[in-house]
Amino acid sequence: MSTATQQLAPALEIDARLTEIERGVDLLLNLTPTNAAEAWADFERCDFATAPTLHLRPLTFEPDLVRRDLYSLEVENVTDPALHTLFRVKRDEISRQLTALEDRDSSRFVYGSLQLYGAIGRPLAAVAKELLEAIPPQPPSGRSVTAGAFAEAARAEFDRYRATHPDFPAQVCVRDDVSELMVSFGRLLIPETAAIRADRVEPLLHHEIGTHVVTYQNGARQPLTLLTIGLPGYDETQEGLAVLAEYLTGGLDPRRLRVLAARVVAIGLMLDGADFLEIFESLRAEHRIPTKTAWSIAVRVVVGGGSVKDAIYLRGITRLLEALAEGTSLDVLFVGKLALDHIPLIQDLLDREVLQPPWVRPRWLDVPGAQERLDRLRAGASVTDLYEGDVPA
Repeated sequence: MSTATQQLAPALEIDARLTEIERGVDLLLNLTPTNAAEAWADFERCDFATAPTLHLRPLTFEPDLVRRDLYSLEVENVTDPALHTLFRVKRDEISRQLTALEDRDSSRFVYGSLQLYGAIGRPLAAVAKELLEAIPPQPPSGRSVTAGAFAEAARAEFDRYRATHPDFPAQVCVRDDVSELMVSFGRLLIPETAAIRADRVEPLLHHEIGTHVVTYQNGARQPLTLLTIGLPGYDETQEGLAVLAEYLTGGLDPRRLRVLAARVVAIGLMLDGADFLEIFESLRAEHRIPTKTAWSIAVRVVVGGGSVKDAIYLRGITRLLEALAEGTSLDVLFVGKLALDHIPLIQDLLDREVLQPPWVRPRWLDVPGAQERLDRLRAGASVTDLYEGDVPA
C-alpha cells in the first residue's frame, strides 16, 4: 500500500462499505424478469394480442434497513475533496436505486429510472430516428447458437485472457432466471433459453468479457473498490465502451445499430404513454424491427413500470465518439467502471499513486484492424458514420 493510499485509509473504509451495500442491492438482477421465456411462449401463442405479465424476483433485503446503513456512513468526515464528493453522490445513487426497487410495478418506477439514467434529449432522439431511416431493415439473420455453445465460446475467451494473466477469474453461469445476457459483479450470466446469432458471438464476447468483465477485474485490483461496481453514473460510458468494442472488432453490424436506435425510440413511446402492445407494434410496423427483437426491446422498456436505461447505449457511444475526437485517451477508462466525467478525478488518483494503471488490457484493442478504425474515429465521427453498409443474410 502506497503512502498516499495509507493516508486515505479512513475514506477507503467508507468506499468498501458503499461497495458492499450496492452489491446487496443488485439493481440489475432485481430488475431482470425471471419468466421471460414463458412470457414469450404465451405471447406467441396468443398471436401477440395480449401483453405479457413479467415477474421480478422478491427483494432479499429490507430497503429501510439498507438506507439506515447507508446514511450511517460518515461521509462528511472524508477530507479528500474529490472522494468526499464522489462518496456523497454514490450514496445518493444507491438511495435512488432502493427507491426504484421499492417502486417496481408501479407508476412511480419510471421517475426513479429517469433519475438514475436521465431523460432522452432531442439530439439523441434525432440520432435514433436518423439511424432507423438511414439503415434499411435487414434480411433475417442466419444460424444461431445455443446458450451452451455460447458458454463454451465465453470460456475460451476467458482462457485467452488467462494465458497472459493466469489469475484472471473466469465465471460463466447458464441460468434459468435471467432473460438477457449480462455481467453481474464480474460473472457472465447467460439465459438458459438464449439463441444468439452466430455472427454476434465474437462481438458479444468483446462487449461482455472484454469490457464489462475486464473493467470489473481491473477495478478489483484497486484500493478504491467502487471501481468494481461503478462510480456514480458509470453505466453510460461503460456501455459506450462496450459498443465501441463491437465496432472496433467489426461486429457493430446494421442490425445491431438499428436495435440501439429502436431502444431509444421505444423509450420515447413509453414516456409518451404508450403501453407494451403499442410499443411492440410500432417497432414492427413503423420501423420493421423483427418480431422477437421488438418483443425483447419492448420488455426491457416496460419492465418494472417503465425503464429508460436502454438509452445509455446510444447516448454512451455518442458521447464517447465526441470524447475521442477531442483527444481523450481510452486508457484511464480501463482502470475500472467509471464515467467520462470522472477522468480528471481518476487521473489525479493515478498521479498520486493511490490507484495503479489497469492490470489487464482489453483484447479488442489488438484485434486486426482495430487501431485503424480507432484512428478514424479520433479524426471525428458521428454514430451514423459507424454504419458501413448492409450485411449478408
